[in-house]
Amino acid sequence: MLNRTIAPPIKDAKEFDLQLPLYKKQVLRNGIEVYTIDLGNEDALMITWIFDAGNSYEKKNGLAAAVSALLKNGTSSRTAYNINEHFEYYGAYLSRASHHETADITLHCLNKHVSQLLPVVAELISDSVFPEEELAIYKKNGQQRLQVNLKKSDFVAGRLIESYLYGFEHPYGKYSMLEDFQHLQREDLLSFFQQYYSHGACRMIVAGKLPATLPEELDRYFGGLPLHAPVPQDQSTLPKIIPAQQKKYDIVNDPDGVQGSIRIARNFPNRHHPDFQKVQVLNNVFGGFFGSRLMTNIREDKGYTYGIYSYLLNNRQESALLITTEAGKEVCRATIEEVYKEMQLLREEPIDEEELAMARNFTIGTILGDLDGPFQVASRWKNLILNGLDERYFYEGIRIVKTITPEELQELAQQYLDPAAFFELVVI
Repeated sequence: MLNRTIAPPIKDAKEFDLQLPLYKKQVLRNGIEVYTIDLGNEDALMITWIFDAGNSYEKKNGLAAAVSALLKNGTSSRTAYNINEHFEYYGAYLSRASHHETADITLHCLNKHVSQLLPVVAELISDSVFPEEELAIYKKNGQQRLQVNLKKSDFVAGRLIESYLYGFEHPYGKYSMLEDFQHLQREDLLSFFQQYYSHGACRMIVAGKLPATLPEELDRYFGGLPLHAPVPQDQSTLPKIIPAQQKKYDIVNDPDGVQGSIRIARNFPNRHHPDFQKVQVLNNVFGGFFGSRLMTNIREDKGYTYGIYSYLLNNRQESALLITTEAGKEVCRATIEEVYKEMQLLREEPIDEEELAMARNFTIGTILGDLDGPFQVASRWKNLILNGLDERYFYEGIRIVKTITPEELQELAQQYLDPAAFFELVVI
């Protein structure tokens, strides 16, 4: 019998043997690749259709987001009300999201209802019509939402810092203006939809407790559509990244504002760079979690902010190291100086083993959470697949977390935590 008066032994994070469950691959008649992860005890599943239909492909600002948002708003035979009623009747949830390179449609449902839901998803992919009245509502709501957001310093700071990092003409750096909504026409949406959805590049990720008939049903409803597998992108055709010349910006968005939104960022290579996963460990020590140096100094000791974090952006072409926080406008400059002081300490002094062990424990714990259930595993695989990586990248990351030394982290800090390389933005 278990003796509950004795505490269980504490297991060091280095001892965990993390395993990434593998997927099975199915190829539909039209060449679409389906990655299936059959896990879990609950009678539920998730299917994600991933299209090369992000804002990198749009010719009008905001077009990709508009098409994604209005996919559920009408086909030749169903109104928006009919579509939403159908998914609600079966207790399912269908979401859409638009990103820089890709756009997703994700279905969450009970596996016993998937046969009733897949035909409707196929109809949306092949026959969305974007009614004028639905587009008019979207444009009006979008303008109103943008007007409200433009009064928020954190929203403005988030838009501007990426524009400084990549250039406004780059898909990563551009952002919507009020007039962009008015320029959207139904013909634009239909043309984009036809090229990048109904006849576009697609891949699918399926996870959960999967019915035995699902492979056949996926081929029945989607294998006959005029979709195709993604084509490897010619690197020479990628849009050119042109960072801003100026490094420091102070912007007054609200003269009566009492709080400033601070963004400090530098350009950084993508996940294929050998330092990417090593810098993720350095970032955890620096500002990646609640016990980080930035949080300990600027929140706990100085009381300048409720929270401050740093992280690497998850872009395919190029990443960025970004520090983000909000602080009272009278202490914004002091906050920035403390960020630079922490950079200097990491460059000049090796991290002690106790602090590194805490960062390792946090990282391993985060990965454990990412592997806790089929949907989380699917999310991990999605990230790898879309970046052209496989399970070897996952296991190399685990090895780095467990073995990286204080000396290696100091060398990385000397290379990547130089304040001169960072853009600095304060929006009040």
